[in-house]
Amino acid sequence: MSIGIWQIAIVVILVVLLFGRGKISSLMGDVAKGIKSFKKGMATDITDEEEPKNVSENNQDTKDKE
Repeated sequence: MSIGIWQIAIVVILVVLLFGRGKISSLMGDVAKGIKSFKKGMATDITDEEEPKNVSENNQDTKDKE
């Protein structure tokens, strides 16, 4: 049993009647904002924010302690 055009049309009509056009458009806007903020968060690189550590300084500190 496959889904036909009439079943899809009935579901769409019921969703519009239950939620209204304004509610659906605001929900879609919120979803779009969430996707944009997720992409922005994934685009920022964490290593750019951290300061690089100097390994040679750490080795000298351990030699001085011995």
